[in-house]
Amino acid sequence: MTGSRRAPTQFPFGALTDDAGASADPVLVEIVQGSLASVEMEVETAIARTSRSPMIRDAHDFRAGIHDRRLRKLTGRSYSALVHPIAREFPLEQMREGDVFFHNDVYRSEGGIGHLPDLCVTVPVFAGAAGERRVVAFVQAFGHHDDIGGAVPGSMPSNATSVFEEGLMVPPIRLWDEGVPNRAALAIMTRNSRMPESLSADLDAECSACLMGARRLGELFDRYGVETVESCFDAIIARTTETYRREILGRIPVGSWTWEDYAEHDGVDAPRLHTQRITLTRTAADDPDGERLIIDFDGTSPQAKGPINHCGDYSDGVFLKKWLAPILRNLADSPERMAELDVNEGIVPLIEMRFPPPGTLLTPVFPAPTNARTFVILRLLGVLAGVVAKAVDGRMPADQETIRYTGVYGEDVDGRPYLMREVLGGGSGGRYYADGEDTIHVVPDSRNLPTEFTEARFPFLVESLSLAVDSGGPGEFRGGLGYEKHIRMLRDGHFMSIADRSILSCWGVRGGKAGRPFEVVIDPGGPNERQVDALADAEPVAAGEIIRVRTTGGGGWGDPLARDPAAVVRDVLWHKVSAGSALADYGVVLTGSIDDDTLGVDEAATRAERAGRAAWSATDDAFFDRGPGYATLAGAAHAGVDRL
Repeated sequence: MTGSRRAPTQFPFGALTDDAGASADPVLVEIVQGSLASVEMEVETAIARTSRSPMIRDAHDFRAGIHDRRLRKLTGRSYSALVHPIAREFPLEQMREGDVFFHNDVYRSEGGIGHLPDLCVTVPVFAGAAGERRVVAFVQAFGHHDDIGGAVPGSMPSNATSVFEEGLMVPPIRLWDEGVPNRAALAIMTRNSRMPESLSADLDAECSACLMGARRLGELFDRYGVETVESCFDAIIARTTETYRREILGRIPVGSWTWEDYAEHDGVDAPRLHTQRITLTRTAADDPDGERLIIDFDGTSPQAKGPINHCGDYSDGVFLKKWLAPILRNLADSPERMAELDVNEGIVPLIEMRFPPPGTLLTPVFPAPTNARTFVILRLLGVLAGVVAKAVDGRMPADQETIRYTGVYGEDVDGRPYLMREVLGGGSGGRYYADGEDTIHVVPDSRNLPTEFTEARFPFLVESLSLAVDSGGPGEFRGGLGYEKHIRMLRDGHFMSIADRSILSCWGVRGGKAGRPFEVVIDPGGPNERQVDALADAEPVAAGEIIRVRTTGGGGWGDPLARDPAAVVRDVLWHKVSAGSALADYGVVLTGSIDDDTLGVDEAATRAERAGRAAWSATDDAFFDRGPGYATLAGAAHAGVDRL
């Protein structure tokens, strides 16, 4: 099957069984769903224990997924890539047991791969009687690898103007043929990498883990029969659709709202606002095309010269639907219920996406660069949260920015080249019922690199790792805090960074204030102190100099003057908020001292201080606070869409 992106390759959404799983045994559905989650976890555990690169083994920047033969994602623990490009190039009837398929070509991934370092392995699952075995499912894994070639170590050149500068592109290929690895293809890939041993070991780990997962799934089909298991698959998908229709869509009123947010730079042009806009429409139950959410991206900026573009409009945006849907879980009855809601293919029928013509940030034209596409897909999470917040009187979290790539590279004490890449998290947004979480990562189970490991392997010392004081946006419910990390170089090297939100901040909502932006300073307090741009490929760092990294804080929710003074005192005691911020941002007058454990609040002075300040008003004030960086780029404190 072939087709253009404007008339996308057709992968029809449909059930496996005649009654779409309605007759499936509910107990067996639970058993099958639990088995799928177990297999997925076993695949990820195997990859983590047998891979070699820090990004995969230690940072856990990868994930697995299980899909049925209709290419529908069945598991809901993590987002994943798509099987669509494999099925497009290799018909299911031509697949054989022991096959392993591979791709990382962004423009031939149907939107499932965002940049070239994300390498994807797919294994078909076979079941059935002898002589009649056929493809019944797929096990897939994809993750961010250390280096796949290109202009700079790490394959993420910040000033790339073409995808050809970003590394080796591999369209869908059969990497293993009936259990036999294609050594020539593996040799080509490793030859193009600066870290060939790590890449080879990671690919072996991923292929072996997915083959193991395929065997596990095959055992499930052998135990219960193909038709019975497929009926359970249908029931799992249908249950998700019905749950989201009842519990999530029902909380959004019928109507239409528009909001937008921005990336601040693309590595090539001077910093400016690169707009991502969503018009959200909630249709009525009697709409001729069904009750659903329409997400219209019209108004999104033209594609950037630099690498912040994302190929989102392939296959009707099915990847973006599953990427954005977790934001909608914030409308659930409680945080506990939110955690119970899976995001699998069942959300696809409830979301319609409308893309602008080719040539925008979300519809880039080959060979536009894409390695920093996180600036767009992460921002879209916030844009969707913001536009839904307008619809539900702010009962959504404030903004967060929880991915940025930092690292150092050079030669170690033995003269061998090294590369350390790390994906540091940041603070999540305050919520209408609670503060944001500190130092989270949007990728499930991902984490910063352990100090013991990095100091043993790389020529630097981690002198401190702490929360960045005052980084969370003030609010009735404060934004979560980002990291502050100090790295002292033991040998001359280079620092690299792919990060956004260094000018623009994570926005606050409904009176909450914006968080602090991302910042990197080299040699802080020293003779060569300098601030490094958030997009940097090769900033020289001398032996003995410190690199200080401060990641973003989440936006605040609600008026800071409404925050419980006791909570402010607690934050000061915990070194999350400074004494100066307690007064300036929250209007809380402190007494006593942290040093002698007498810190408290002067209640009368606090009431007087707050009474002298204007409280936030939904009628008079903007619904969103973007922080001072927005005015720097836009020349105004707020955008036109920031008011209700």
